[in-house]
Amino acid sequence: MPEAYNAKVQAADSYKVNILEPYTFAGLLIGAMLPYWFSAMTMKAVGDAAQSMLQEIKDQFKRMDAAEPGSTDAEPDHERCIAISTDASLRKMIAPGLLVILSPLIAGAFFGYQCTNGILAGCIVSGIQIAFSASNSGGAWDNAKKYVEAGKLYIDQGNGLEQVLKGSPTHAAAVTGDTVGDPLKDTSGPSINILIKLSAICSLVFGTFLTQYGGLIAGGVETNEDAAAAGKDPVVA
Repeated sequence: MPEAYNAKVQAADSYKVNILEPYTFAGLLIGAMLPYWFSAMTMKAVGDAAQSMLQEIKDQFKRMDAAEPGSTDAEPDHERCIAISTDASLRKMIAPGLLVILSPLIAGAFFGYQCTNGILAGCIVSGIQIAFSASNSGGAWDNAKKYVEAGKLYIDQGNGLEQVLKGSPTHAAAVTGDTVGDPLKDTSGPSINILIKLSAICSLVFGTFLTQYGGLIAGGVETNEDAAAAGKDPVVA
């Protein structure tokens, strides 16, 4: 049974991915860029949420300083901060989610299943590289700050080793690196897994539709009429 299935798959042209085919190659380039676009959107989402949280904290401090002691305004509003974080985690992921779901479907609908094949292949190759890079580099920046704060970093100033302490320019640089490293290792890196899986699953669900009806502009399944016009043998006998 598996041998018969494999023979059937290998005989079907719609299951072949040929990077020399123009629309497949174009999809390959687009798919290779999608993880970068997706990562930029997730990184920006983390930054926007952090800025909203920071602004809320500043406003609460101002309100607490101006409030009468013992009043409700003198107490911090933790629920408001939680609401900002929860709202951002859902609302800010709408655009990246639509990018992942719609990109292979729109490409397949307008340029045929070949373009969708290229997009999926490009996402896998480029996405794995970005995921490894983001997770490892982000973790390195995060651990660098912890290493400095633990008092384990010493710098040779010419007259012996000097311990790097909190508040020093080196510590400030480590904190800046951690600010970038945290969303890299906690958001962008792991979310690439979702990009690869979700784009593949959506393409699989609509695979039959894209194969039969895709290619509204170009690409798609070559018909007998197209083959005859090009002087080729019939696609289906």
